[in-house]
Amino acid sequence: MDLADTVRVDVAIQHRTRAWQTVEVDLGPTSTTTIDLVEPTIAGLHEMGVPVTSPIRCITLSEQVAQKLHACTAPNTSSTRARDVLDILLIESLGQLDYSAALVAARRVFQERGTHDFPPDFIVPVLWRPELEALAAQLGFPFSSAAEIERMFRETVGRIATSREPQWLVSVIQ
Repeated sequence: MDLADTVRVDVAIQHRTRAWQTVEVDLGPTSTTTIDLVEPTIAGLHEMGVPVTSPIRCITLSEQVAQKLHACTAPNTSSTRARDVLDILLIESLGQLDYSAALVAARRVFQERGTHDFPPDFIVPVLWRPELEALAAQLGFPFSSAAEIERMFRETVGRIATSREPQWLVSVIQ
């Protein structure tokens, strides 16, 4: 949340006066063009009788990838951004990454924040390596060495950077 109008809050969820779970929620502005309407699939809420608004307005995965990509590659990035590398790889591995939409979002995010260029030149900081390896093993990634994670991340960034902008956007720009 470096250089952004965003705040991360811990939301403690209780059920019948008993603590159930605490989740981190990032709150911040978004434009109406960068949202998806998502049906909640949190296990246990419906069964406990907890009313859940449906659908929930969430930023698109492409926007989320762009923001995470900017945050984890920014100069002087904090060590808490290491997990963003794996988040991006996870989104891609699930087949949920729209490279063209991520390219558009990344160009916009990097331009708005103005701290470094897109595509970023990225080397995994030495301090991140143990955390990345532990998280990758914990999440069951098919690779868990920091060198392999870095290679896969660079390839993912390359696929985003070399994708083609959506045709509808090209026609709007012309």
